[in-house]
Amino acid sequence: MSDEENTEAAEDPWADALNEQAESEAADADVEAASTAGFDELTDSSTPGGTDVNLDVVLDIPVNLSMEIGRTKISIRNLLQLNQGSVVELERLAGEPMDVLVNGTLIARGEVVVVNEKFGIRLTDIISPSERVKKLK
Repeated sequence: MSDEENTEAAEDPWADALNEQAESEAADADVEAASTAGFDELTDSSTPGGTDVNLDVVLDIPVNLSMEIGRTKISIRNLLQLNQGSVVELERLAGEPMDVLVNGTLIARGEVVVVNEKFGIRLTDIISPSERVKKLK
């Protein structure tokens, strides 16, 4: 290129902008291709909907499992008056099944059992996934 052509190219901001845009789009396409190149497809035609559910990746994730025997609401005044030997009345009746919660979500109900001098719970009712979704609404 002659000095005159270099001067014209340097003075044309539209040409520079178009060149930068084209280079940026090419770089974005390269990044997108590189980011998806290392992953295998997770679909399998053997399952409904064509997706393969692989639970192995979540089996070692810790969750909080808790049993709830009942709840109540009390004022802060009454809470501050509690001391050793105080009795707090719960909204649940004696003999009603306990709630089994996983990360705060009800998944089952059961009854208290004692095994080798330790408390446990015998599951009597498992909450279906559709019922759990209904309770979210």
